[in-house]
Amino acid sequence: MIFVAYMALGAIAGLLAGLFGIGGGVIVVPALVLAFNLQGINPDVVFYMAIATSLANIIFTSLSAIRTHHKKGAIEWPLVKPIAVGMLVGSIVGVNTALTIPAIYLQASFGAFAIFLSLRMMLLQVGAGPLQLPGILGLGVVGVLIGWVSALFGIGGGNLLVTWLTNRRLIMQKAVATASACGFSIAIAGAVSNGILGWGNPILPQHSLGYIYLPALLGIVSTSFIAASYGAKIAHLLSPKMLKRLFAWMLLLVGVRMLISVWF
Repeated sequence: MIFVAYMALGAIAGLLAGLFGIGGGVIVVPALVLAFNLQGINPDVVFYMAIATSLANIIFTSLSAIRTHHKKGAIEWPLVKPIAVGMLVGSIVGVNTALTIPAIYLQASFGAFAIFLSLRMMLLQVGAGPLQLPGILGLGVVGVLIGWVSALFGIGGGNLLVTWLTNRRLIMQKAVATASACGFSIAIAGAVSNGILGWGNPILPQHSLGYIYLPALLGIVSTSFIAASYGAKIAHLLSPKMLKRLFAWMLLLVGVRMLISVWF
């Protein structure tokens, strides 16, 4: 029964990953926290396992979304390389930072951060005009910062990167597509790091690869890979304004849900 629940979670996460370029972590992490608690897994490792498993899943959802967005010609590949390299470095640092912070603080920060991003997107009106992007070095620094924060919360970096790129006047569909491509580097670095850092931890449940819980990963990936492709197709059918509005509301709901789980 729990495996079926993981499959359903994968379908939802994959659809959102392709639609919003977020990797699906904003949905997967809180859902896995709930599932792991219900399974009776040691609460000291629940949030770290949720982050690690989410990052491992993002590897697959990113690949599926990238393939579809690339066919649409929406990925700004000149931006991907410097940002992705920076995100790779930042995510490695972020994983190590996350393991030094109590899980409850990470959960609270996760919720507050998602709400902040959603309100910013709803209230901030970006006027028309040319792109306002920094050079290669600046893009790399942005990547490092996004990678560090994203690895702390187990997300693919799309939340931050989509917001930042749209604020720089990049059209929403292209921001989503570019974020999907960049998020792949965070997923690889974060998943590998969590696998190594959690290796041999005696309080982890059976069938864990470091902090990655393989039964959950298998269930989620079985549906998320296909769903991500459909999500990316839907993104190109919506207007940029509607896609941005849906993205903001999605972040708000996730943030509120995460804060409620901390307080109650």
